[in-house]
Order: sequence, then structure tokens, then C-alpha cells
Amino acid sequence: MEKVAAVLREHGATGEIVVFEEATPTAATAAARLGCEVGAIANSLVFDADGEPLLVLTSGAHRVDTALVARTVGVAKVRRASPDFVRAATGQVIGGVAPVGHPAPLRTLVDTWLDRYETVWAAAGHPHTVFPTSFAELLRLTGGVAAEVEEKTTAG
Repeated sequence: MEKVAAVLREHGATGEIVVFEEATPTAATAAARLGCEVGAIANSLVFDADGEPLLVLTSGAHRVDTALVARTVGVAKVRRASPDFVRAATGQVIGGVAPVGHPAPLRTLVDTWLDRYETVWAAAGHPHTVFPTSFAELLRLTGGVAAEVEEKTTAG
């Protein structure tokens, strides 16, 4: 959490880290504790993109379409990363991965859905922490690319 706080300060982020007594490992639990819509939670999901880490900051309102993401970033396959892969890439544990504060910059996609919210909440490097931010600030902090990443459902 300290490394994330330092990166946020260094990049001029204005939101203060909030620490909960209990972990908020899912978007639903974080939203309930914060009193916001689940869609305003920015899940930091690490994927294995042809062996390289890929961070997808996605709205808690939906699931990531890995085939769409693979096409977007130009790789053959994108799959959910193992806990060890996530820890090696981010220095953080699943359930608390922040968009920043990693040992090295990660290729990052930021879900365009998050732009619907004035305030977006992201994990701050520990399952008990979050911080308020915005879609534009997430793009700036991460050097990420805005992208559609949501899994579409078809009627019929």
C-alpha cells in the first residue's frame, strides 16, 4: 500500500487511500462498503497475454472478453493469470492489485465503461484498501489505452 500511495502522490493523484477493517476482494463487496454502483469499481485483472502480463482495468459491472482483448492487443491468446504470475508481475496479491505500484510498468487496457462514472474506485495494493480516481486519471497514471473489454451477451 505504501508503494501505491507514493506513486499516486508522485503523479499528482488527489484521492486518499481508504482502509477497511475487512478485505473487499470483489467488486460487489467494495461497492457495498463504499455505497456506490458496482460498475464504478475498477477491477485490476492481470492476464497472461502470450506469456506477458497484461493489466485490464475493468468495470465491476461485467466480465472481460478474453478473445476481444487478445484481438485488441494483437496476441494469440489471453488467459487469466495464476496467483504466482500476478504476484511476480505486480508485487501484489489477487484481491488487492492496484493499477500502479508494480515492479515494472505493465501494458494496460482501461475499460471505456468506467468513463460513465465521475468517481471510480480502484484497489490500492492490498485487499483492505481502495482509492478514488477517475477514468481519465487511470489512463494518465497507468499509461493505459482506453478499450472496450466487456463480454457481450447475445439474445436469442
